[in-house]
Amino acid sequence: MNRRDVAKAVAGMIAAGAAGHQLGRAQSKRHADEKLDRRDAPRDAASDAHGPPAASPGGEILMLVYPRFTALDLVGPQHVFSLLGPTYKTRLVWKSTDVVVSDTGVPVRPTQTLADATDAPAVVFVPGGTDGTLAVMEDPEVLDFLASRSAGARYVTSVCTGSLVLAAAGLLRGRRATTHWLALESLRAFGVEPVAERVVVDGNYVTGAGVTAGIDFALTLAKALTDETYAKGVQLMMEYDPQPPFRSGRPDSADPDTVAMLEAMVIGFNRDVAAVAGRQTAVQYRLHYGRHPCVGGGLRSEDHRHANPLLDHRCPVTAGRDRGLAGEAHGPKTQVIRAVARSDQAAATAAVT
Repeated sequence: MNRRDVAKAVAGMIAAGAAGHQLGRAQSKRHADEKLDRRDAPRDAASDAHGPPAASPGGEILMLVYPRFTALDLVGPQHVFSLLGPTYKTRLVWKSTDVVVSDTGVPVRPTQTLADATDAPAVVFVPGGTDGTLAVMEDPEVLDFLASRSAGARYVTSVCTGSLVLAAAGLLRGRRATTHWLALESLRAFGVEPVAERVVVDGNYVTGAGVTAGIDFALTLAKALTDETYAKGVQLMMEYDPQPPFRSGRPDSADPDTVAMLEAMVIGFNRDVAAVAGRQTAVQYRLHYGRHPCVGGGLRSEDHRHANPLLDHRCPVTAGRDRGLAGEAHGPKTQVIRAVARSDQAAATAAVT
């Protein structure tokens, strides 16, 4: 059997699996009962009333790409999503369809622009990175896109530091989420509860840990979008059975010297993330309370040394008491996101008055 014959055989298996899955969905209601683990139920009352969405018949999966994103964050999940059958369509979205180059030099051509993306996707997905991620965390167009599309999405998701982008858009405040272990504590700066797990589910928000966790994340989501039997078939099709040569994939199992070396390498990145959070929070605070958090009755004057008001427990933002603003960030007034990202108080004030 030559390479072409092998390719045809694999394609036939995938097609047969998709057709069999669709038939099974028509004959059984089993998938409706296979929901995500109830211990990860959402925190807000509206979500508590309905629980995580049951499996749904298809839709569009919007996967954000951007300059200097980490390719493996995207490629693993994209491969899983490509095996979900013909009712799911994966779109690689960016501002234009010009080639985007990843942080390791892999060129990726977006298949759809942000403006053309559906308002009601099955999934919104954000990969991570480092300097490229920091850039989109303050990009008004990207934040507005995520806020508006997430409002109509069945699942809002990320892998690695992609969750920091969701957090910067105001979408994870008050929720549990994960990211790369080196950036996990940085989630707190956005009012997010960091969880050191491979995949974290909070209602219809699903986040994966660093890089290779993308496949675990995607298989978890595949079960939610289809059913467990089909997701297991996808795993087997991929022959996903990791057996790494070293026991060094987590900080609790790696050599302490290796952990220390990597932690030192990301000090600057985490400092930059905190600075992004501080800039955005200051504008949000002014927008909500009419003044900067560090003056006029907010934090005491001796606390001006705190660069990031989210890190001080006396700030109402830190305590999570301005949840109304977080709600507006992904509600109908999404233009506030643009203003916050620009640190433009005048525009932010106009957006909500």
